[in-house]
Amino acid sequence: MGKIIALANQKGGVGKTTTAINLGASLAVLDKTVLIVDADPQANASSGLGIDIRELKKSIYESIIDNADPGEAILPTEVPNLYILPSHIDLVGAEIEMLNFRNREKVLKELLYKVKDKYEYILIDCSPSLGLITVNALTAADSVIIPVQCEYFALEGISKLLNTIKIIKSKLNPDLEIEGFLLTMYDSRLRLANQIYEEVKKHFGDMVFNTLVQRNIKLSEAPSYGQPVLLYDADSKGSHNHIQLAKELIEKNK
Repeated sequence: MGKIIALANQKGGVGKTTTAINLGASLAVLDKTVLIVDADPQANASSGLGIDIRELKKSIYESIIDNADPGEAILPTEVPNLYILPSHIDLVGAEIEMLNFRNREKVLKELLYKVKDKYEYILIDCSPSLGLITVNALTAADSVIIPVQCEYFALEGISKLLNTIKIIKSKLNPDLEIEGFLLTMYDSRLRLANQIYEEVKKHFGDMVFNTLVQRNIKLSEAPSYGQPVLLYDADSKGSHNHIQLAKELIEKNK
């Protein structure tokens, strides 16, 4: 059975999608079978892996709302071992449509259960909100990675997310664990970045990944070419950071 990891933070622009794409690709290169679940209506993880969302016949939306077989919507990517359950702009309305569902918080859990044993890791890219789809992702997940950008206001909102995780643990998913806090957009030259690193480390100790994802132009450019940074520039800092992160995650889960 695969391990399901949600990447969540209701703050936008912290590197959730970048992490999902590049951690997924790095795990795949290290011989793990990986599924990325794009649970964000913006569908950036899908387009960042070269999927033309205008051409899609099926997406996560049909799987959630029409109970369509997720296996029929899952697509291979350019990276061997890496697959994606793509998203679509229609997902914006899904939360309202789901309000009448019985067990509406567990729709994604039931959907992923059908494909869970085909992959070693399933990474859910959550939208920057704490709405019903993100609640679904956290209910379906075994653990959650929380990306935190090394910038001012970084810790703002984390207490709200931790509170949501606590509520989900008590009411919907008692087994949910925090896989770790991941510091992104780190620039060692900036005193502020180092202060934030120290602060996060002080608050969360061993729950912080040793790997730091540094600011990197290639990492920012890669999605516009529909590729993970590993394919776009394998020698870049961004590529090395995510391989390191993947190794750390595998080691943690032995």
